[in-house]
Formats: sequence, structure tokens, C-alpha cells
Amino acid sequence: MRQVVLDTETTGINPAEGHRIIEIGCVEVIDRKLTGNHYHVYINPERVVEQEAIEVHGITNDFLADKPVFAQIVDDFLAFIKGAQLVIHNAPFDVGHMDAEFTRLQAGYGKTTDYCTVLDSLQLAREMRPGQRNSLDALCKAYEVDNSARELHGALLDAEILADVYLTMTGGQTDLNLHNSQQRGAAHGPGEVQHQPVKNRPALKVLAATADELEQHQQRLARVKDEGGKCLWLES
Repeated sequence: MRQVVLDTETTGINPAEGHRIIEIGCVEVIDRKLTGNHYHVYINPERVVEQEAIEVHGITNDFLADKPVFAQIVDDFLAFIKGAQLVIHNAPFDVGHMDAEFTRLQAGYGKTTDYCTVLDSLQLAREMRPGQRNSLDALCKAYEVDNSARELHGALLDAEILADVYLTMTGGQTDLNLHNSQQRGAAHGPGEVQHQPVKNRPALKVLAATADELEQHQQRLARVKDEGGKCLWLES
């Protein structure tokens, strides 16, 4: 299976109000292994970025002024994601903005799901961790994923972190070296696709649960059932 873990940054919250994508970051996973390939681009939204959004991601209007518009990067972007399963945290937000961008082009691009299937890692986390906080930062803490480089939101960095969280959360353990080579303000072409084959990756270390952890797990399952929740593990 080829998966693309994706994140975007935008000018604001609601695409129906004209908000646009300003950054796309993607990392490639094939058969649950990070390949080292990624796609990253900044985009001129042809509108003002809201101050509240700048405070979240730090991407300013001046920085975006000389970046390509969405129409200039759309074909390269679709070439990277086509045929993959997209893994996105809170997928309706990102997919909603992507679909709005495709619609604005008025060139028959259709919708995101015409090219890819979509897995919402936030919904998956809610199903696996009912009643708990499932933001990306909360999942990093729960699964011991290092997000110390994440002072501000950034699409590529968040995609890298989400890939690590997703693989760990769904049963795999991975060693992801977060790249620091692309700093805000660096020059970028219309879209940057990097192919970096991963070599000499160490064998994955499998950590077995202790007897105490297993007992705590059973107690947690019993509590979920007692509180009226549906617990598939106790039904098997």
C-alpha cells in the first residue's frame, strides 16, 4: 500500500469564506515504511492571511508574495498524491480546502476523492482512545513521539510527525529523523519533490507489555464497558 501523510496550512478556517491553502507538506509511506520521499510547497493565496492564522503557523503575507499560485503547482501535487491513501489529521478541514482549490480552477479537476482515498487519523484516534484528547500534540505525548521541533505549525513538519504517530498508533514503530533543512524564508521552486531512499534502517524494536500494563489495560476495558461504551476487545 502506498500512503501519503498530508498536512496543509491556510489563510483561515473556512474555505466557503474564501480562505486558501498557503502550504502543503506530504511524506510517503509504502507498506508501512517511510521512503524518505516528500512533497513540499508554499503557495501565494492571492488574498490576505488572517492574523490569527499567522499566529498559528508563522507564515506571513510578505513571505508568500513571490510564491507560485495554486494553479501553477496543482499538476505536480496531484502527480504525487494520485492513487495513494491520504492520511490526514482532521481530514475534513484539509480535504475541504483542497476541494475548494480544485473547484476554483474551473478546469474539471474534480475532488480529492477522485484521485485518492482518505483516512482521517483524528477519527481513528477517537475510536482507539475514546474520551481522551487526540490532538496531534496529545498523541505525540501518548505515543512518546518527539515533537520538540514543533514551535509553530508547519505542513511538512506536521506531516512528518503525524506519519510517526500514525505508524506507532496502528502497531508499527518507526524511527523518523525530522528534517531541519528547510527553514521558513528559504527559496522554493513551484513544488519540491525529494527522493531520498532510506538505507540501513535498523530493525524495528518490539516492546512487549508488562504484566502490570496488561492488567491496567483490562481494567481500562472494563471501565469503558461499565460506562456504557462499546468495547470490541471484550466481545471477542
